[in-house]
Amino acid sequence: MPFGDAAYNKLPLVQVGKYQANPSLLRHCGFMPVYDILNAGPHHRFTVSGHLVHNCGYGGGTGALKAMGALEMGLKEEELQPLVTAWRNSNPNIVKFWWAVDRAVMKAIIDRTTTETHGLTFTCRSGMLFITLPSGRKLAYVKPRIGMNQCGGESVTYEGIGATKKWDRIESYGPKFVENIVQAISRDILCYAMKTLRHCSIVMHIHDELVIEANPRMSLDAVCEQMGRTPPWADGLILEAAGYVTEFYKKD
Repeated sequence: MPFGDAAYNKLPLVQVGKYQANPSLLRHCGFMPVYDILNAGPHHRFTVSGHLVHNCGYGGGTGALKAMGALEMGLKEEELQPLVTAWRNSNPNIVKFWWAVDRAVMKAIIDRTTTETHGLTFTCRSGMLFITLPSGRKLAYVKPRIGMNQCGGESVTYEGIGATKKWDRIESYGPKFVENIVQAISRDILCYAMKTLRHCSIVMHIHDELVIEANPRMSLDAVCEQMGRTPPWADGLILEAAGYVTEFYKKD
């Protein structure tokens, strides 16, 4: 079954000598069987049907913690997976969102069709994968296809600028697509705020922050109220902006 489903439903494997799957807990996803395991040892690797399987570092996994310097900050290797598990158990809707996007992307590419989930539309046509955001803007991925990842499972790849700053095939996955989606929606929200404040003198923006040159008599509360307005395409999203007055730019 898909890794995300196994992880979300906490389906264990039964250990009898070597790790073996309990057939009653598994189903086939239509492409290839992928198994999850709760206690796979310090490197999160195990074997099934003669194949080496690895719980990879996507979606805020142990690999992501290491990349953010967890070991350098004093955490031990064996402490990482419990942190990941605790966070995912505390945020089940985020985890469900990862794998819903993963399934929608895979189906769109394999069937060359349009799929939808969580207010997002996924379309594969003319050699491109398009993700339509709630704002109507589209993210585009060049020449998507289904390939094998380093763990032996199926994953999405597309062409783009890789880690070596050269044109390459890039591997992606549900959580990685969600990261792109969330960043893009955040950008759309900021752009909406900039349009709302177009009567002001916006001199620059930094991530989620606007810098405005203003008359000292301008109301900071009024600017924050306008910046915190919810776009019509994000009905129900609760936004709030805060600000400060300074003679020169600084991080508050």
